This record gives sequence, structure tokens and C-alpha cells, in this order.
Amino acid sequence: MINKNFNLNEGIRENEIRLVGEEESVVVKTNEALNRAREEGLDLVMISPTAKPPVCKIMDYNKFLYEQSKKEKEAKKNQKVVDIKEIRLRPNIEEHDIQIKANNAKKFLSSENKVKVSIRFRGRQNNYTHLGNKVFDVFISKLEDAAIIEKSPKLEGNNMIMILAPKK
Repeated sequence: MINKNFNLNEGIRENEIRLVGEEESVVVKTNEALNRAREEGLDLVMISPTAKPPVCKIMDYNKFLYEQSKKEKEAKKNQKVVDIKEIRLRPNIEEHDIQIKANNAKKFLSSENKVKVSIRFRGRQNNYTHLGNKVFDVFISKLEDAAIIEKSPKLEGNNMIMILAPKK
């Protein structure tokens, strides 16, 4: 987010400020700094209001905002969004079905997505959560070359959840 809430020119209510420039950093009266900014046809912008004394700079405010927005757009462009894909298993799933689900997980992992693997226990199955651990062990063994375990299997209510991330 671009911070457009900089105090500038007459909005600066401090008596003394630290004026920073290319080579200098001096403490001056606010009126003196304002006069210097007007002579140059620029704005006096408060960069750091929490410092003692507050730090200000003489610059073209609109150009400063434009450069800030360009930096923000560039940062957004370089940002990588990681999706979390979910694969649901059952405690009494067959071997072939696990293989199919593992192949789907490999596709997700190869496209740099994380995979959330979950097993839902219903009714009496809640008494046999150790079956879920066995299913996860088989599932992980099929993905050893493509994934690392980011969050190990954990029982949360009726669901057992594990998160896998792609190997680098």
C-alpha cells in the first residue's frame, strides 16, 4: 500500500526538524526549511514523524508518490502466489486409489503448489485413527521424490491433516 499520509509543507506542526538532503543532515527551524523548499519550487515532506526531531526532506511530492507506486507494482509483479490444493483420503482407501491420489498430488507439487492431505473419520472410524497414520505413511512413500512434509499429520476434530510442500 502506498502511504499517502505524509505531512507536507504547512501540515508540519513541529518547531524544529531534521532536514536531510543529498550530502547534509541538519537540524533547522521549520519556517526556514519551508522557505528553502519554496525557493526551489519543491515540497517539504515529513519522512519520519516519530524521530526526535522529525526527519523531513525537500522533494517533489507528486514525483515521490509516483516512484512509490512504481516500486509497489514491481514488488507485486515479483510476488509468487502459492495455492494450497486439497486431496481427501478415507481411512479404508485401497492401494490403487492412493496411487491415483498421489499422482494428482505430484501434478500439484510440480506446479509449485502446496498440497493439504486430509482424512475424515466418521462414526466408529474415530476409534481407529491409527489407520489414518498408516494411510498417510503409504501416501508419503509414493511422494518421497516430489514432496517434503511441511506439517506432519495431526488429528483436528474428526479430520487428520498433513501439509506437503514441493521439494526444491
